[in-house]
Amino acid sequence: MMVTRKLRSPGHIREFLLAALPLALSAIGCANGVSESETASATAAAERPVPNPERNAYFGDLHVHTQFSFDAYIFDVRATPDDAYRFAKGEPIQHAGGYPIQLGFGALDFQAVTDHGLYLGVVPAMHDPANEHYQQPMARALRGEEEGGVQQGFLRAVTAIRSQEFTDRSTEATERAAWKEIQEAADRHNDSGRFTTFVGYEFTTETAEMGNLHRNVIFADSAPDLPFASTMSRNPEDLWEWMDEQRALGHEALAIPHNSNGSNGSMFSRTDFLGEPIDSAYAESRVRNEPLVEITQIKGTSESHPMLSPSDEWADFEIYPYRIATSLPSAASGSYVREALIDGLALQQDQGFNPYRFGFIGSTDSHNGGGTPEEDNYAGKTGNRDGTPQLRGSVPVHDAEGGSVYRTGQSTLWSASGLAGVWAEENTRESIYAALRRRETFATTGPRLRVRFFAGTGYTPDLLDSPDLVDRADAGGVPMGGDLLLADAEETPTFLVWAIRDARSAPLQRVQIVKGWVADGAPREQVFDVACATGEPDPDTHRCADQPASVDLATCTRRGPGADELKAHWIDPEPVQRAAVYYARVLENPSCRWSTWEALRAGTPPNPDVPATIQERAWSSPIWVEAAR
Repeated sequence: MMVTRKLRSPGHIREFLLAALPLALSAIGCANGVSESETASATAAAERPVPNPERNAYFGDLHVHTQFSFDAYIFDVRATPDDAYRFAKGEPIQHAGGYPIQLGFGALDFQAVTDHGLYLGVVPAMHDPANEHYQQPMARALRGEEEGGVQQGFLRAVTAIRSQEFTDRSTEATERAAWKEIQEAADRHNDSGRFTTFVGYEFTTETAEMGNLHRNVIFADSAPDLPFASTMSRNPEDLWEWMDEQRALGHEALAIPHNSNGSNGSMFSRTDFLGEPIDSAYAESRVRNEPLVEITQIKGTSESHPMLSPSDEWADFEIYPYRIATSLPSAASGSYVREALIDGLALQQDQGFNPYRFGFIGSTDSHNGGGTPEEDNYAGKTGNRDGTPQLRGSVPVHDAEGGSVYRTGQSTLWSASGLAGVWAEENTRESIYAALRRRETFATTGPRLRVRFFAGTGYTPDLLDSPDLVDRADAGGVPMGGDLLLADAEETPTFLVWAIRDARSAPLQRVQIVKGWVADGAPREQVFDVACATGEPDPDTHRCADQPASVDLATCTRRGPGADELKAHWIDPEPVQRAAVYYARVLENPSCRWSTWEALRAGTPPNPDVPATIQERAWSSPIWVEAAR
């Protein structure tokens, strides 16, 4: 194994030149008497980057709710889809609490508004006296006109939704109108080459035991007149069948499960929605329609759990332990993606099919019209329900005796996370959607750090210093999301991983490769450190030495060494007997968690019941390696 580190890369230089070119063109135009409009036109053309065959990293959010979601409107959120796209493009919008929110790290590259297809736009209609839904019995409760106010009305609505008795079912015209407005907003804000929008929605369903089975459905371009919601069927397999039908009509789409951590073991089960054993037809349908999983978001991270990965020191990270919208604990097994990847290998070996072949993204699941995945710029998730540090439990409030107490609640456990990363030739619907489809994606908890991951059989260490690293890695192997077939069991896979920090976030501490496989019928996993900010991984423990990085909690100042860039050429020390799955995980140095930042600004101690610091991270999509038999 060889590890190298660099401070700069050709990509940095290319990005610098692209950023400087419009200013240079403007100066030249003025000096030569060119009109302002001609200069603006030339600047606009120059600002659109040419496609990059080596692919660029683009960052976005594929999980954002606006006022058209029944719960967001109840939380006093009035942001529209247009507001959501303005926010993603770097503009401030109004929070339900009456203050502006804005991305601190600047505009995103792409976004989808994914309001709940379930009763889409119906709750806003219930607040409009001119609308027929205003008179429905549930409308009074949701307007806070009955005993218990809006909060009690919300709980009543959730109960009614779960029993599918929310309205009198005459909501299609309202849903169709809201869906049309969502599509029109996406088309208005799509700026090919500069900012990409996708039409999408959330399919919101669960098991009888309230295990979360939510998915976001993202359309490549055109969409049907009405989304398939859980009022039509609560079975995700019916959603896949509908997606296949829409695909045949020209409406290409993919679905992205999220919050498997809250599924109570149902998201990655060996039985289907009706409790029957899954089969090859199930697997084919799922893989065709769900090439990705949302691994991190506000309601926790779903990579793994300490109960499932006791030898992984970093598995206990932003764990949200409940089933969604309940206080019921969620079973770990069947709820986390690493276990699912390995279980998929076992199913492949035992039964000849693998339903769990998915890549990774992150997103926010913000219900504020825009997500704030930055620890020092967090604005919560649910409008006025968690719209202040006091409501989020990061700053104490006075109790009845005049003392100070921290509010307890699930929002204290929520995360300032995450973002979807893709490697695509250009910032267009076609290019980014193709990257999503081929799983050349990665997830981050918020920082815009970049990670590339390749597997092949002939990679040599000198590739790390090659200006043609990406071209040669592609030519000699597969990128993240791909499949590598070994000629025989004696052939050894080699891996290249390359991580570049977000200069506005903490330096990098280490890069790891996580391996999963099946041996003697039992699941196996191991985490290998492959690159360290200081020193080299120990060949016996496969760990970096303890890294002397820390955080001054009085100021949130980061201290200690770290890397701007880490690269590694790595050979698995154990041969692949039949099949294995690998993915890269990148860890930053520790930094202050959002709750600590809020306490610091308020001049109060951090909440002692939540971690004071966090190690932001990124995950590449997996690569599957199979040995020919």
